[in-house]
Amino acid sequence: MARMPRQSPRRPHPHAHPVDELLPVPRLALYGFQHVLAFYAAAVIVPVLLGNALGLSREELVHLINADLLTCGVASIIQALGVWKVGARLPLVQGVTFTAVSPMIAIGTGAGGGTAGLLVVYGAVITAGIATFLFAPLFSRLVKYFPPVVIGTILTIIGITLIPVALQDAAGGAHLIGTPAYGDPKNLAYALGTLFFIMTMVRIGKPLLSSLAVLLGLIAGTAVAWFLGDADFTVVGQSDWFGVTTPFHYGMPRFELLPIAAMLVVMLITMVETTGDVYAIGEITRRKVDADTVARALRADGAATVLGGVLNSFPYVAFAENIGLVRMSRVMSRYVVVAAGVFMVVLGLLPKAGSLVASIPHPVLGGAAISMFGIVAAVGVQILGKADLREERNTLILAASLGAALMPTTVAPFFDRMPDDLRAVLDSGITLGALTAITLNLLFNVFTRRTTAEIDWDDIGEEDAAEPQFGARPAR
Repeated sequence: MARMPRQSPRRPHPHAHPVDELLPVPRLALYGFQHVLAFYAAAVIVPVLLGNALGLSREELVHLINADLLTCGVASIIQALGVWKVGARLPLVQGVTFTAVSPMIAIGTGAGGGTAGLLVVYGAVITAGIATFLFAPLFSRLVKYFPPVVIGTILTIIGITLIPVALQDAAGGAHLIGTPAYGDPKNLAYALGTLFFIMTMVRIGKPLLSSLAVLLGLIAGTAVAWFLGDADFTVVGQSDWFGVTTPFHYGMPRFELLPIAAMLVVMLITMVETTGDVYAIGEITRRKVDADTVARALRADGAATVLGGVLNSFPYVAFAENIGLVRMSRVMSRYVVVAAGVFMVVLGLLPKAGSLVASIPHPVLGGAAISMFGIVAAVGVQILGKADLREERNTLILAASLGAALMPTTVAPFFDRMPDDLRAVLDSGITLGALTAITLNLLFNVFTRRTTAEIDWDDIGEEDAAEPQFGARPAR
């Protein structure tokens, strides 16, 4: 009997990198839904703030929320899964950037508010998204020109300028200004109660409670308001169970030069933000990040922003809120974010879910927003700690930028006298402050070839990655 040749033992396949690990469907669903819960509250705040500022009806506000959730889901799938040279293929969730809130409100109100204002906003969003997509490869090679003094200043300005928006909601909402109800102690009680509840969840220190603190705060505050008769859910019962957002729902976008310029500045700032997030998630997952990875992430931002303008949503950025959850849970698979994207798409197709969010009382929303916008400012201060503020040039960059950022809110009559188009560009603390920081850094550090213009992204990624979400303690 002939002997069969002895076969060498099969070598085991090398293990996939944790980022590329495809988990079983039940675990994918569970971890993906956890990302949605940690992300949901922040995701819907921008359309709510903008819709209220532009005076949209409840039905129009519900449509904005659903359009946002749908686009968030598609954008997150593109960023995590990757299509051609678009998407970092990292566990990054996409969400509407807070940076665009004030500029979009300025653009929309300058164009008359309501849906007419939205059309000008969408024209600027689509154009800025296309520019981001095309500029991504070049920007990925210019990162070294954005040192901690610039990034920290911009993030601090974002938090400082958005906190008054949250406080306005805490007082009852902009629509109540000039009425006795604005600043009513009851409104402040709802806001402070919501904020205290969020802080209590963080203080308990349980990872799950900390990651869901804002969402739980919104639920608790709304429940108390409903029990006391100050929350109205009538519109929820009147909403359809299923609905699809159609392209250009409010009409064809209007493309105007100065609003486009303002949105280009916004996207420049978000490109800096996304770059930091990419390096941070690379540090957490131990996945090498290079200029090509950054370029693919920025292309995803641009593509998602164009899609947002078409589907009645807004500019998108890699969401820093979920990076802490990746570190805390130690679940690094990008397919978990894909699963989260699928959940968001489903939620975006359910108008009842959007109408439920739109029914959150303004004071409750304001209390939650105070915590989130305050955290943005705190992260900016943390990054500023990496800059040598003993160097007078860096100190001057910070001082002048903060002063410029506060001008629109403290010297409003100056901007009221400007033409509407110019006002849409300059009447935003975030835009004005960021432009000042970037310009002064170029003049003081880059053009003079000073070494302070260099930035150690690995160092920033490592420390930002350790920053817990909403104060949650990092896993050890």
